[in-house]
Amino acid sequence: MDKTIGNPISWAARHLGLAGDHVAESVSTIGGSDADETPVVQTLTMQDLWACLRAGCRDFLETRADAVFVVLIYPIAGLLMFGIGLNRDLIPLLAPLVAGFALIGPVAAVGLYEISRKRETGGSAHWLDALGVFRSPSFGAILALGFYLVMLLLIWLMVAQSLYAQTLGPEPPASFRSFMTEVLTTGAGWSMIIFGTAIGFVFALIALAVSVVSFPLLLDRKVGLPVAVVTSVRVLRHNPGVILAWGFIVAAMLVLGAIPLLLGLIVVMPILGHATWHLYRRAVA
Repeated sequence: MDKTIGNPISWAARHLGLAGDHVAESVSTIGGSDADETPVVQTLTMQDLWACLRAGCRDFLETRADAVFVVLIYPIAGLLMFGIGLNRDLIPLLAPLVAGFALIGPVAAVGLYEISRKRETGGSAHWLDALGVFRSPSFGAILALGFYLVMLLLIWLMVAQSLYAQTLGPEPPASFRSFMTEVLTTGAGWSMIIFGTAIGFVFALIALAVSVVSFPLLLDRKVGLPVAVVTSVRVLRHNPGVILAWGFIVAAMLVLGAIPLLLGLIVVMPILGHATWHLYRRAVA
């Protein structure tokens, strides 16, 4: 006998219950448990970074259309933010906003990690595979970590606004051109650049430490958020030079991708996302 959906109300209630069970299970993994074991961290070399980038390029070329579809929203969102930033009051935050994109980059690439994970199992990858993130047992922890990174971005923007107020402000610039002139031709402008770069480096280092492998680890294994973050920090401590070099590579590629109206992110984001998955595979046993 053919199966039917039956009563629509009972069918909806049953599936809503299943979804609720999954959300509850996801939330319960945020803190982890006493039984969680910290994964073993491995030694990395610069050759590993180049190998990860090559593997990321291969993944992108073989899933080109799907990867572009997944990340297309980010340059669009970036352009919208840039347009909003041209508001006179927000002009000083344009550069911090673009630079801050690197802080939430790991969140933006979660779907790409899932595609790489699917390819690793030998299956064919499709952009819908990126939605597999929602079925992850650690989905609650992924949401929580993403929230922390967004909060870090907001704090960075508040610090950048305060720095502008202490140097060139507190009044907003008359125009974008006059703002750039003040930044590049006055002592206060150069003070803002120097201190802003130094403070931004600290924020970037924090984001790198807590997220370099934490998102892929949460996707790959049923671990709590503390275990994922601690493992990520241990990867940085065990391989400080290599991971810092990775951070500079990511920052440089994001800058290159942002130059042509952020459209370069359509290529840069998938490559970095796939490469980060391969970096996780090499960094965590």
